[in-house]
Amino acid sequence: MLTKKSLKEQIDKFPDQFSIEDLIEQLILIEKIETGNKQSENGEVISETELDNEIKKWFE
Repeated sequence: MLTKKSLKEQIDKFPDQFSIEDLIEQLILIEKIETGNKQSENGEVISETELDNEIKKWFE
């Protein structure tokens, strides 16, 4: 979840003029990265072998 502080930091990094779409894309990316980091910290990951097996299923 984004905080006001992180939102303000992201807005400060943008140029003086930007589109709402650009801001939304950046915020979605940051949220996904934060979610992934939390999942990793909680051990909610799969092994490389499991990943390879999942990818093989995609191409069957």
